[in-house]
Amino acid sequence: NTYRRAIVQNGHLFKDKIVMDVGCGTGILCMFASQAGAKHVYGVDCSGIIEQARVIVKTNGFEDKITLIKGKVEEINLPVDHVDIIISEWMGYALLYESMLDTVLYARDKWLVPDGLIYPNKSTMYITAIEDANYKDEKIHWWQDVYGFDMSCIGEIAVREPLVDTVDEKQVMCQPCKLLEIDICKVTKEELAFSVPFSITALRNDYLHAFVVYFDVLFSQTHKPIRFSTGPNAPYTHWRQTVFYLKDVLTMKQGERVDGTFYCSPNANNHRDLDIRFDYTFKGEHMSSQGDLEYRMR
Repeated sequence: NTYRRAIVQNGHLFKDKIVMDVGCGTGILCMFASQAGAKHVYGVDCSGIIEQARVIVKTNGFEDKITLIKGKVEEINLPVDHVDIIISEWMGYALLYESMLDTVLYARDKWLVPDGLIYPNKSTMYITAIEDANYKDEKIHWWQDVYGFDMSCIGEIAVREPLVDTVDEKQVMCQPCKLLEIDICKVTKEELAFSVPFSITALRNDYLHAFVVYFDVLFSQTHKPIRFSTGPNAPYTHWRQTVFYLKDVLTMKQGERVDGTFYCSPNANNHRDLDIRFDYTFKGEHMSSQGDLEYRMR
């Protein structure tokens, strides 16, 4: 619905424009752009869904205004030299896992006219923390005693695998901290491997079991900025939140702080996988802890 509002409510920006949809899927964003007055829309997708998209586009009477191309953006030839607007639902879990952002950047650099528009054009990644003793006991600590057998080696693997799930906002026990803001009109592919410091402060006396990463998306190249969030306090999205369980449990008093560095980079063997690392330090009244935790989203 946010994409629909950003496109359809800005017909003055789409009128008579050439639009490219990167990863068009069912073609719904293409149809929104055509509804908004685009001169022609080119949708590109390398998956089989594009065959259904062709049927959908024809069924809804857009076959003369929308051209669908099957293939990788990096390998196709567009029938035009330039496009005025790029639209894409490129975001993945934790923003960058299995995302198509590098493909959007390729399309931007090859086809987008100077001062062309990208929908959405900005995104921001955040970190917070939660209390989640029940899940950690059931899914991770359980391996320490499986009917009397020690299988803790599996628990050590499980704790390194991020969990994509819906976090109850009542579990959130730290103030969120911004990790990264991406301007899609300017960012380079190389900048998608990064490290940033973070600091999160306890909102109440509680136990910290896991870090949580989520993101917001902004359409600011519109008549009125439009945004949506995937945070725990926002309406549900299919991106949910990404949870990273710690080995230690941090006993925190209200106002105490965890400081650290967040590292994120595409995996060397599969650029759509993510290698993530947290290097953190905590010094509180009841305990101190530091950790260097590595995770892989795959």
